[in-house]
Amino acid sequence: MKSNAIYTERRQALAAQLADNSVVWVASGAEKIRNRDVEYAFRPASDFYYLTGFSEPDAVLMLKKQLGKLTTGLFLRPKDSEKEVWQGRRLGVEFAPQQLNIDQAWEISELVDTGFSLLTDVKTVYVSFSELPDWMETLSEWVVLHKANSRKGDESIQAIADLDPVLHEMRLIKSEAEIAILRQAARVSVQGHLSAMKSVASEKFEYQVQADMENTFKQRGAPRVAFNTIVAGGDNACVLHYTENTAKIHNGDLVLVDAGAEFGGYAGDITSTFPANGQFTRYQAALYELVLATQKAVIQQIQPGILFEELQKIAVENLTQGLIDLGILSGKRSVLIEDEAYKPFYMHGVSHWLGMDVHDVGAYKKAGQSRPLQAGMVLTVEPGLYLPKSASEVAEVYRGIGIRIEEDVLVTDSGCEVLTAGLPRTVAEIERWMMANRH
Repeated sequence: MKSNAIYTERRQALAAQLADNSVVWVASGAEKIRNRDVEYAFRPASDFYYLTGFSEPDAVLMLKKQLGKLTTGLFLRPKDSEKEVWQGRRLGVEFAPQQLNIDQAWEISELVDTGFSLLTDVKTVYVSFSELPDWMETLSEWVVLHKANSRKGDESIQAIADLDPVLHEMRLIKSEAEIAILRQAARVSVQGHLSAMKSVASEKFEYQVQADMENTFKQRGAPRVAFNTIVAGGDNACVLHYTENTAKIHNGDLVLVDAGAEFGGYAGDITSTFPANGQFTRYQAALYELVLATQKAVIQQIQPGILFEELQKIAVENLTQGLIDLGILSGKRSVLIEDEAYKPFYMHGVSHWLGMDVHDVGAYKKAGQSRPLQAGMVLTVEPGLYLPKSASEVAEVYRGIGIRIEEDVLVTDSGCEVLTAGLPRTVAEIERWMMANRH
């Protein structure tokens, strides 16, 4: 088990920002049935893991701040020798305090009754409002009981507050320890994409490329993918979240691979686009180099102080001009941008936060205004162009082409660092690499 100092520090840092006489509740989540008595692979909720480093289901963290002092507790599954034979070992109540550096532990079945007693003289209860439906029944029962007890002189709950703005702002700015893990997630993800480029061949199926890539993730220490892998050949690449991965890859197709390894609870997120036969056509290359030039223009501007929305503006300006130059759009660039003429071909944002979640937490705006980037933020840069076969307004030579290029970028004190460096990216680099390395 990892050193618990980092989780203790995070809990203390969170408590320092909360109201006195308050309690925080954060749940790990429950296992979900996949089919009959078989569960989906469990991954704890990111907020819970961020504060505990504990990965069992059916657990709830409690933080109580009273008179400036922090008390920590955990509700979790009890030891059960019979169930552990079938489902795996459990930490159990007895060992949780020492192993996780918390003050006290209880069985999860005691949550309602013991949780109620822990709320004595508490004025504010913090839960994630994104998980509020899961808490409503329990919270309602606690509030009613405490309201009744207030006639005896006890303080009653006066507010139920959203934990997300505080905790998610903490998670948005990565520590050095988190950055080290993200670097490793990026390195493993890069190796997986290189495996995909080696694997791809005409008449191979998309899922076979997926298998080779995900095998590399696991061989290099990543227990799972960070999100459902996309391997999209040809026109399938024009479906942004295509995850069927069942089609045959044909000679002449471009293949778009959007995938990342999860390492130490943190996500990698890379998109590569490359030709199945190792050679771009003239028209594929023209679109590809436009997307790549746009990505470089965005990354070049990443530094503390630049507004998040400015990155999208740079991407739109570059892509729109490129589409004009290729004859796909016609008119004055400023007018085309105002009319969103690019939207049929580029319909998503150029960036999102990255961390424990692939679309990580943290506000993109503050007081209604786009927020400036800060050192310690990690974000993706992923411009794209999508010209499906159905785009009859586009010259036929460009139809059926989907391209996205994505890197993971750390904002540093003086600029930025591309965490996912190491992939061939230009047309010439990709063609040369695939000629030398394909199976």
